[in-house]
Amino acid sequence: MKSNLVLHKKTFFELTKDELYELLRIRAEVFVVEQNCPYQDLDYDDQQAIHLWLTVEDKVVALCRVCPAGTHMNQVSIGRVITTERGKGYGKQIMLAGIEAAKAHFHARLIDIEAQEYAREFYEKVGFIQTSDTFMLDGIKHIKMTWKAETVKNNE
Repeated sequence: MKSNLVLHKKTFFELTKDELYELLRIRAEVFVVEQNCPYQDLDYDDQQAIHLWLTVEDKVVALCRVCPAGTHMNQVSIGRVITTERGKGYGKQIMLAGIEAAKAHFHARLIDIEAQEYAREFYEKVGFIQTSDTFMLDGIKHIKMTWKAETVKNNE
């Protein structure tokens, strides 16, 4: 990993206009353009979420958001997970930071995600287990996965 990797963590209202613009630009670039999936990214959950992103020399290399229970999903959830530079461990780092933020800000003992099915193994490596059958979401196969504090603690 590069030594100049910086983790940023802010609420929606702490984000500068430029930071918000960049995070939304990357989300649209990956989820709408790259994956050819028109969907409504702006869902009013951002205002309640904790936004995390990693930068290397001021370039965003990974991001996610952590939503409190009852917003995006019934439980605390992590979503909009993106790495702009794949294969460098940034995805794992942003997910671990997301789990820590969920515990610190929302006292999460359970965290749910709606993972694209192809990424199941990636999420399993950070402690999530599949909890649903495959379902279609915005034209892409997804599965629900859950992280449980007790499960991770027992595996350490």
